[in-house]
Amino acid sequence: MLTPLAHIAQRWTPSPRMLRRATLAAVVMTVVIIVTGGAVRLTGSGLGCDTWPKCTDDSLFATPEQGIHGAIEFGNRMLTYVLSAAVGWAIIAARSTKPWRRGLTRLGWLQFWIVMSNAVIGGITVWMDLNPWTVAGHFVAANALLTVTTITWVRAGEGDGAPRPRVPGPVRRLGWGLVVLTGVLILAGTGVTGTGKHAGDSSDVPRMPFDYTSVAQVHAALAWVVCVGAVAMFFVLRVVDAPDDIRARARDLLLVVLLQGAIGYVQYFTGVPEVLVGAHMLGSALLWIAVLRLALSLRERPHASAPVPAQSDGSALTAA
Repeated sequence: MLTPLAHIAQRWTPSPRMLRRATLAAVVMTVVIIVTGGAVRLTGSGLGCDTWPKCTDDSLFATPEQGIHGAIEFGNRMLTYVLSAAVGWAIIAARSTKPWRRGLTRLGWLQFWIVMSNAVIGGITVWMDLNPWTVAGHFVAANALLTVTTITWVRAGEGDGAPRPRVPGPVRRLGWGLVVLTGVLILAGTGVTGTGKHAGDSSDVPRMPFDYTSVAQVHAALAWVVCVGAVAMFFVLRVVDAPDDIRARARDLLLVVLLQGAIGYVQYFTGVPEVLVGAHMLGSALLWIAVLRLALSLRERPHASAPVPAQSDGSALTAA
């Protein structure tokens, strides 16, 4: 007996463009949920819904008594369903590709399980009254999802052949070293958040037991290391005469690093205003995407065989 996914796959074959769009939609929605999650915290709406999975003990939805904070928190929860739909679309498109790309489908299912797990972490965060450690865990899990959605998006445009290097080994190691450094930078950013003034609620939410200035300075030092690495990669790729698309990825990364650094310094010296913190969170997501795309572009995966011609992208699912 066929599973629902196998049933759809028998009757529909997405084009390569449709597959890329489906996987990109998951990336975009992940960035949206990261930014809106930050907006919940920055507006003091983290406990706008009193509990989880309901919004109150008696209501699944936000109530008028909860005001704007309840509406903001409940709205962010509803976006999880939109994110789930985007991930579902990516899974269906990957499963329906001919020949079946099992690795891509597994990446899609990994996205699904991360979404479900992070929903539970978000609920625990509410139950623990926005404990900064669980807030940090919620953000890290969102970035884990961003990692998988970005890899899936890149892989959707490649084949399933064995990876082949496109630049010398030391350059590839520099690229993946930048990924590690950027990951540490983003992780250090959760410490800045956990010790900072934006606790996510108007009540007296405890903060991490670190000095805010010291944590911010460590974060800034790591940002400078990433910036130096991005500059080095930008010029090294020209020395080794790397392909144009790899150079473009390095340029994009350098631009995002410089812009993100500028926003970080401005927000620090202007009292950490909410708008700039939100922009910094968006920049963090774009930085992570940029560094992953650069590292993944340093190798290529050829198509093992020609793909099966796709049906019209705009057509409805019909029986074969």
